[in-house]
Amino acid sequence: MDTSLFESVDQYIGNLLGDEDAVLKGTLKSMKDAGIPGINVTANQGKFLQVLARLCGAKKILEIGTLGGYSTIWLARALSADGQLITLELEQAYADVARQNIIKAGLDPLVDIKVGKAMDSLASLDAEDEGPFDMIFIDADKPPYTEYFEWALKLSRPGTLIVADNVIREGKVLDDNCDDERVSGVQRFNKALADNKQVTATIIQTVGSKEHDGMAIVVVK
Repeated sequence: MDTSLFESVDQYIGNLLGDEDAVLKGTLKSMKDAGIPGINVTANQGKFLQVLARLCGAKKILEIGTLGGYSTIWLARALSADGQLITLELEQAYADVARQNIIKAGLDPLVDIKVGKAMDSLASLDAEDEGPFDMIFIDADKPPYTEYFEWALKLSRPGTLIVADNVIREGKVLDDNCDDERVSGVQRFNKALADNKQVTATIIQTVGSKEHDGMAIVVVK
């Protein structure tokens, strides 16, 4: 696998269409300075998410996994002035960095960061009738991906778009004996997705500066 070629093509696409401006670049720098892991989406993936949000006419978006707010900004920029994005983050320190980045992007009126365990936050959103959401992006810890997906369905409506990142894991999903809990988590999610009759779904393999992975693209029936 010629990863240098993938990276070069990724850069080519980004230079043409990526729209990674000073705010987004500053967000990446702030994450690095704060010691936040660089496991966010790439610029091209962020733009892809933004295009998907526009395609489905999203007015209300749920993001599971905030980190420093990089993907949050991409998604929130797809919203109109009366839109809303709720993003869930476990770590208070990460949420504090994300909040500052979102403010710098001028998106603070549209974005609500909820800090705590995602399972608890999802249960609260359901109890408070915060759904349905038009789009849900899952990009958090991998072992409970299936449970995140189940909650996403509860917070959806027919036509809701659900996107889950990192579901190929450099092809390790093909290894039934892999002892990496991140791999087994997405294997379980992929199987649950295939067995679910409430949705139409596929998985797109992704390559580029973050090497080989994949995104699940799901539409609720």
